[in-house]
Amino acid sequence: MRGAGGSSSERSRLHQLYDDFGQSPWIDNLARPMLRSGQFHRLVDLGVRGVTSNPTIFAKAFEAGTDYDQRFADQVAVHTVEDAYWELVIEDVSAALDVMEPVHDQSGGTDGFVSLEVAPAIAHDVAATTKAARYLHGRIDRPNLLVKIPATKEGVGAIRTMVGEGADINVTLIFGLGRYDEVMEAYLSGLEAVDGDLSGVQGVASFFVSRVDTLVDRLLEEVGTPRALALRGKVAVAQAKVAYQHFRSTFSGPRWEALRARGACPQRPLWASTSTKNPAYPDLLYVDALIGPDTVNTMPDATLEAFLDHGTPARTIDTGTAEAQRILDELAEVGIDMEDVARVLEGEGVASFAKSYDELLQRLEDKANEFAGGAGR
Repeated sequence: MRGAGGSSSERSRLHQLYDDFGQSPWIDNLARPMLRSGQFHRLVDLGVRGVTSNPTIFAKAFEAGTDYDQRFADQVAVHTVEDAYWELVIEDVSAALDVMEPVHDQSGGTDGFVSLEVAPAIAHDVAATTKAARYLHGRIDRPNLLVKIPATKEGVGAIRTMVGEGADINVTLIFGLGRYDEVMEAYLSGLEAVDGDLSGVQGVASFFVSRVDTLVDRLLEEVGTPRALALRGKVAVAQAKVAYQHFRSTFSGPRWEALRARGACPQRPLWASTSTKNPAYPDLLYVDALIGPDTVNTMPDATLEAFLDHGTPARTIDTGTAEAQRILDELAEVGIDMEDVARVLEGEGVASFAKSYDELLQRLEDKANEFAGGAGR
């Protein structure tokens, strides 16, 4: 069986992404049945090099069956419902960290990460976000944990502070180029605040992709002109390709070289929301088109399996960059402001995670009451 290093004769398409093109394939899912059944180990053997999670993913995992019931009953007997939830989440993340530890070690600390997000309700509170990120890093205290902080205006301040404390951060919910530039600046400023060696500080910036097309396509259809309609399904990939050019520009030059001389690693762009939402588009539109060095693509289960089956490993992230910029320019000419799009999507993203979190806590509250009622009978 091929391990994290593996043999070339047994290379999967995921191995090719990393070995040949410098992209790390991660999975955008984490659930206790995956860890118990061996499915998670299988995916790591096939080339998965990291894990992302979010409140919606955990909500789906908790609601999918009874796998968490006994441990939840044990935890809620001594904790509040919300604290019991976090105890179960930390158990899953810790188990995934164990599985990913060999990847982390063999990569020299640049891969093999598991991401855990702060509570969504505090996305616009810099002090609370910073406190929560510190707590999670302190509570779990593993070198391959990434704490996820949303890229809200307030979140950017928390990111700068946490990186300045040497913490590994996954910046999530990035939808536009302007905020992406702010996130990279927060990372660089944070690194500059760290004394001494920087080789132990890692980070990724999660740039969401398919949701951009979902909203922009709707706006283009409202414009309705042939010129506008011709841009449907093209904008998300175009923006990601331009974002990669921003990444290359930011992580080069004298400022970056001074940090790299102290051991700094770049904050890799991570392509998130890479499942295709529109069935009229290719199922791997947001994977095949965004392959290249110093990047991560985190894929939900179905997209990951599709890439293993029929993906096309090839360097594509920096091809067609002039065309990508032309698409964004033309989008502006037909009256669509991508910064407005990013603001709307950021608000929807934060609200969606908060809704999933609140609804799950309510269901867990109901379940706790059922357990209490059963114990009293």
